[in-house]
Amino acid sequence: MNPAKVRRLPRLGLLLPVMLLTGCSRAPSFDILGSFFPAWLVCVASGLLLTVAARWMLLRSRVVLALPILTYPSLTALFTLALWLMLFR
Repeated sequence: MNPAKVRRLPRLGLLLPVMLLTGCSRAPSFDILGSFFPAWLVCVASGLLLTVAARWMLLRSRVVLALPILTYPSLTALFTLALWLMLFR
Protein backbone atom coordinates (compact mmCIF):
# COMPACT_ATOMS: atom_id res chain seq x y z
CA MET A 1 0.00 0.00 0.00
CA ASN A 2 1.12 3.52 -0.73
CA PRO A 3 2.48 5.31 2.42
CA ALA A 4 0.57 8.48 1.53
CA LYS A 5 -2.70 6.55 1.55
CA VAL A 6 -1.87 4.99 4.91
CA ARG A 7 -1.43 8.45 6.44
CA ARG A 8 -4.79 9.60 5.04
CA LEU A 9 -6.81 6.83 6.67
CA PRO A 10 -6.84 8.31 10.21
CA ARG A 11 -7.92 11.68 8.81
CA LEU A 12 -10.75 10.07 6.87
CA GLY A 13 -11.72 8.15 10.00
CA LEU A 14 -12.14 11.44 11.86
CA LEU A 15 -13.94 13.11 8.99
CA LEU A 16 -16.70 10.51 8.71
CA PRO A 17 -18.29 11.12 12.17
CA VAL A 18 -18.13 14.86 11.63
CA MET A 19 -19.95 14.52 8.31
CA LEU A 20 -22.59 12.27 9.88
CA LEU A 21 -23.22 14.70 12.74
CA THR A 22 -23.86 17.72 10.51
CA GLY A 23 -27.50 16.70 10.13
CA CYS A 24 -28.04 16.47 13.88
CA SER A 25 -29.93 19.61 14.66
CA ARG A 26 -33.22 20.37 16.27
CA ALA A 27 -36.16 19.41 14.08
CA PRO A 28 -38.36 22.30 12.94
CA SER A 29 -41.72 22.25 14.69
CA PHE A 30 -44.75 24.46 15.19
CA ASP A 31 -46.49 25.27 18.44
CA ILE A 32 -50.23 24.87 17.76
CA LEU A 33 -52.43 25.35 20.83
CA GLY A 34 -49.67 24.21 23.17
CA SER A 35 -48.70 21.08 21.22
CA PHE A 36 -45.62 20.82 19.07
CA PHE A 37 -46.19 19.41 15.60
CA PRO A 38 -43.34 18.51 13.26
CA ALA A 39 -42.97 20.75 10.24
CA TRP A 40 -43.28 17.87 7.80
CA LEU A 41 -46.77 17.17 9.15
CA VAL A 42 -47.79 20.77 8.50
CA CYS A 43 -46.34 20.52 4.98
CA VAL A 44 -48.28 17.30 4.28
CA ALA A 45 -51.54 18.86 5.48
CA SER A 46 -50.92 21.94 3.35
CA GLY A 47 -50.00 19.75 0.38
CA LEU A 48 -53.29 17.88 0.74
CA LEU A 49 -55.24 21.14 0.84
CA LEU A 50 -53.42 22.40 -2.25
CA THR A 51 -54.18 19.13 -4.04
CA VAL A 52 -57.88 19.48 -3.21
CA ALA A 53 -57.78 23.04 -4.59
CA ALA A 54 -55.99 21.82 -7.73
CA ARG A 55 -58.60 19.07 -8.18
CA TRP A 56 -61.39 21.59 -7.82
CA MET A 57 -59.75 23.83 -10.46
CA LEU A 58 -59.24 20.87 -12.82
CA LEU A 59 -62.88 19.80 -12.44
CA ARG A 60 -64.11 23.34 -12.92
CA SER A 61 -62.08 23.76 -16.10
CA ARG A 62 -63.23 20.28 -17.28
CA VAL A 63 -59.78 18.81 -17.74
CA VAL A 64 -59.97 15.05 -18.24
CA LEU A 65 -57.14 13.16 -16.57
CA ALA A 66 -55.95 9.86 -18.03
CA LEU A 67 -54.74 8.43 -14.70
CA PRO A 68 -56.32 10.30 -11.78
CA ILE A 69 -55.23 7.54 -9.37
CA LEU A 70 -51.63 8.50 -10.18
CA THR A 71 -52.14 12.24 -10.64
CA TYR A 72 -53.50 13.21 -7.23
CA PRO A 73 -50.91 11.41 -5.06
CA SER A 74 -48.20 12.85 -7.31
CA LEU A 75 -49.63 16.34 -6.90
CA THR A 76 -49.75 15.85 -3.13
CA ALA A 77 -46.10 14.80 -3.07
CA LEU A 78 -45.13 17.69 -5.35
CA PHE A 79 -46.90 20.29 -3.21
CA THR A 80 -45.60 18.79 0.06
CA LEU A 81 -41.98 18.67 -1.05
CA ALA A 82 -42.15 22.10 -2.67
CA LEU A 83 -43.51 23.61 0.55
CA TRP A 84 -40.79 21.88 2.57
CA LEU A 85 -38.08 23.24 0.28
CA MET A 86 -39.51 26.76 0.22
CA LEU A 87 -40.07 27.05 3.96
CA PHE A 88 -37.36 24.96 5.61
CA ARG A 89 -34.32 24.66 3.32
